[in-house]
Amino acid sequence: MNYLFAILLISMLGMTSCHGQGGKSNPKARDVKTPEKSDFIISSSGKTIPKITLSENEWKEKLSSQEYDVIRKKGTERAFSGDLLSNKKDGIYACRACQLPLFDSKTKYNSGTGWPSFWEPVEDQFILRDIDHDIGYPRTEVMCMRCGGHLGHVFPDGPKPTGLRYCINSVSLTFFDRSESEKLLSNF
Repeated sequence: MNYLFAILLISMLGMTSCHGQGGKSNPKARDVKTPEKSDFIISSSGKTIPKITLSENEWKEKLSSQEYDVIRKKGTERAFSGDLLSNKKDGIYACRACQLPLFDSKTKYNSGTGWPSFWEPVEDQFILRDIDHDIGYPRTEVMCMRCGGHLGHVFPDGPKPTGLRYCINSVSLTFFDRSESEKLLSNF
């Protein structure tokens, strides 16, 4: 609990925007490393989910150049440009790189920031958090726990009940409508 409070407190110092890059890639881009130490995640239903580790060449083959820049090199799509920003359909948003379900449309809201925003992930253990200082102040970066892909950032200025704003790049997500998402969720 103290760890979460520390992350939220540090994040409060930099909550003026989601990404702070003005739509440009991060000039201090870091390579994404494989998340955490274990080779799997345990879902809340008790399923063991293997993590995905690919070489950078394999990621380049799998992802478009924009997806690779954002997901693997921690870039940022331009505000108000993402194809999922205005999506109001019912369903699940999954990691574009590995299909891990990350956010439910029931937790999506319009934050006015220019990126899709959510107040809670599908499962907290599916999100990897790290503090970055890439633009001069600390922010809490969020990544997919399964593949380590960069998603965006989380800020403590969201709506109730969590008070959090997960500000996520559209290019990091794939949307599955509710009928498709039930099958997706059953795998995890």
